[in-house]
Amino acid sequence: MDKVILITGASSGIGKETAKLFQTKSWRVAATMRTPEKAEDLQKIADIETFRLDVTDIDSIKKPIADVLAKFGRIDAVVNNAGYGLVGAFEAATPEQIERQYQTNVFGLMNVTREILPYFRAEKRGIIANIASIGGRMTFPLYSLYNSTKWAVEGFSEGLQYEVEQFNIRIKIIEPGPIKTDFYDRSEELTRREGLTAYDHFIDKALPNMKKAGETAPDGRVVAETIYEALTDGSKKLRYGVNTKNILLARKLLPDWAFFRVIKGAILK
Repeated sequence: MDKVILITGASSGIGKETAKLFQTKSWRVAATMRTPEKAEDLQKIADIETFRLDVTDIDSIKKPIADVLAKFGRIDAVVNNAGYGLVGAFEAATPEQIERQYQTNVFGLMNVTREILPYFRAEKRGIIANIASIGGRMTFPLYSLYNSTKWAVEGFSEGLQYEVEQFNIRIKIIEPGPIKTDFYDRSEELTRREGLTAYDHFIDKALPNMKKAGETAPDGRVVAETIYEALTDGSKKLRYGVNTKNILLARKLLPDWAFFRVIKGAILK
């Protein structure tokens, strides 16, 4: 019987590439997103079905899970991919922006996980892949809020593994470095506060270099390939880096002051 994967945030970027890759590997794919009517290209591919799901709305999570089970008869893996980045000076962020950042990247991921766990427990199997970030192991200028959500995803995922291992449920953390997607356009929001200009010079130096790193990076297909590895390697390995090179090793080995100098030298040059 073909295996079934449910992916959140599958309308573009990493989520879409993951849906397409798993379809080529003979998986049946439930590609979920807030506006499935915008995913006509996915709807034309055999064994990919689109479902409406907003990770910030509990009711909109329960129904698609039930619909996927009715359509495909099973779910073998869930990829918590939906997210967005709030970028800019923390002081300029509004309470609404901060809440949205956490509602999507942290609480939304938790909502989906909580809803799928009863099914996986009953089946005594299942894999949950949470898309974190290299920014969940280290930090970057102007990404303090985004970084904090990805650190939360790291801690939640690692802690959850202890609880669900007894039910043969595995947790996987995917940690992409710079990836060329529409994250820097559609999925990124800049904090702004009228009259607050003290950070403008810093922002004007840092943001172009941050965006350049994304524009010259590999695209979402490399993340999709890593997700496929994580879901099929049969191991209890927890973390999978993507395009992280040696930066996490440097973060581990260098003292804070030296590592911060490296980052500032690359981003504020």
